[in-house]
Amino acid sequence: MNQNYQYVNSSSTGLGAAIEKNAARSRRSKLIVLASVIGLLGIIGIAVGVGVSVSQRNKSSSSSSSSSPGGSSNSDNTPKQTDPNDPSSFVKDSRFHKAFYGMAYTPEGSLLPDCGNSLDSVIKDIQILSQLTSRVRLYGADCNQTALVLEAIKQTKVDMQVYVGNYPVPNDDGVYTRQRDIIRDAITTYGTDHIAGITVGNEFMLNYLTSNGATDPNGSVGAQGAAMLVRYIKDTRDMLASMNLPKTIPVGNSDAGSFFSTEVLSNIDYGLSNVHAWFANTTANDAAGWVSNFFQETNVQPASLLPNNPKMYIAETGWPSKSSDVANANNGASDASEANLQIFLDTFVCQANANGTAYFYFELFDEEWKDKQYGGVEGWWGLFNKDRSLKNIKLPTCTAP
Repeated sequence: MNQNYQYVNSSSTGLGAAIEKNAARSRRSKLIVLASVIGLLGIIGIAVGVGVSVSQRNKSSSSSSSSSPGGSSNSDNTPKQTDPNDPSSFVKDSRFHKAFYGMAYTPEGSLLPDCGNSLDSVIKDIQILSQLTSRVRLYGADCNQTALVLEAIKQTKVDMQVYVGNYPVPNDDGVYTRQRDIIRDAITTYGTDHIAGITVGNEFMLNYLTSNGATDPNGSVGAQGAAMLVRYIKDTRDMLASMNLPKTIPVGNSDAGSFFSTEVLSNIDYGLSNVHAWFANTTANDAAGWVSNFFQETNVQPASLLPNNPKMYIAETGWPSKSSDVANANNGASDASEANLQIFLDTFVCQANANGTAYFYFELFDEEWKDKQYGGVEGWWGLFNKDRSLKNIKLPTCTAP
């Protein structure tokens, strides 16, 4: 998620421009850029032998504790199994409904250099996710997360499609190549049945422009960043073509809502746009309408004019339930609270399902590491607490397409 958004003003509807509170840098990008540097110093081989790694993790899949940093994700709040040796025998929760089109998800402990994730933890998350949605999007491929998610789907036998992620950083081909090879190995092991697409880049253009003191994704600086990103996108397509797969896997890109390059859009099958009303200083009551209008005007309509007509999705949208400090507890219009999270759920989810908006809700559970690193609202966007207990909210009861 982008920590501080800068939105382009939509003059025809008066949506207004959000305030870029700091440097418009993604918190995920910060950590992963740092991690990639460390990775180049000696962690290139983390994902070698995908099948072996998953097999080793699988041996401990019945363990009741997680090795992920930031606290155990395998508590009494996770689904119970009627057969402790069969992850597909989990008991459904009557409070949960398959109301969400998709969900943004990163397995806990999936950032270099720690790689503290585990198959057991991912299985528990997939058991919960499968009761909320039939689609998840990943952000990157490091720490074997692609294989772990596909293995968890295999063991739980759930209906789930995955938008796999490759998180490259500007001017470092090794980060892209490492993740490309991890994804290729996962596809070789698990096939394509549960892969809906491969997303190359997350806020790549936002980060490239910001680091070079520019704001226009279609300007001269933007053209330089787009050239790098399009090269990765084309290389991913070449990799897939060389595998002679039984189906064509779409290749897309994800970025902050106002930072899509026309050149990038012209070279992808789908785009994922981060659209957070919180950072646009909207009220909780107006947030759903703001998200819908911004997405349609800034992303859907421009994409529809391109010859390739890429399908556009909302990559992230949601509402924080609290802040770790008073200064960031209000966005200028509404508080970060469970009550306002409920308002956003009540006014966005079922309406988006009904009007055909494809979206990935942000996010499944609170992520403690984000709170420790960034403070404010950054760690508190989950529907669930970090221990996988449902917050004091009622989930929508409509059925997603």
